[in-house]
Amino acid sequence: MACTVTDTTRWRQDFFSEVEPIRLRDPLAYVLGAQDEGEPFVFTYTDAVKLAGHSCPAVSGAYRLTAKALKALYGDELPVRGEIKVLIKGAPTQLAYGPQAQVITLITGASGESGFKGLGGRYSRFNKLLFDREDFQFSTFIFQREDTGKTVKVTYNPSVVPQEPEINELTPKVLQGTATEEEKDRFITLWQGKVRRILLEDEKYPGLFEVEELEGFEFPGG
Repeated sequence: MACTVTDTTRWRQDFFSEVEPIRLRDPLAYVLGAQDEGEPFVFTYTDAVKLAGHSCPAVSGAYRLTAKALKALYGDELPVRGEIKVLIKGAPTQLAYGPQAQVITLITGASGESGFKGLGGRYSRFNKLLFDREDFQFSTFIFQREDTGKTVKVTYNPSVVPQEPEINELTPKVLQGTATEEEKDRFITLWQGKVRRILLEDEKYPGLFEVEELEGFEFPGG
């Protein structure tokens, strides 16, 4: 397939454009002049795809669980980027926690030890995303507003979305480079079909995302 020079990224999957954007305001962007006061940062699913370099159930799950957490924390308010803490229940090498953390950082601004340390005692993102290595829980993410302390736990279980058994036969062929063009196309259809259901049809799959408010939760280290 020939490639042409373009100023925009071309996507193979049309449904990417159907995914609801995530909007937040970032006070640091106003202070330093990147945006006018009150203008939102708008993140789309394709931003997460660009970060990860691919579209999969882990990346789509991280995008959607972040959207659900922010909705539970802020309701109809615009969430405040950089004023959100995140605790991931496990180590970055467990499950897909590492790549998912990167998506969460992109959207919320919450970062680990490499995060921005702030200006004049404000706007820090440093150590606001933490991994709970001592208490692993399956696909569990905790989000907290710094201003109110409101905290929600989101669990994500992509296994409740059925996958055609055929993909188990196609995956090794595709990865080993032995698949035919028809098999490659079929693999992509099945793979991205599950991603689409996660992003656009989660209400059809009870248990895919579960959101619970936590009372009196305290993050490690205060």
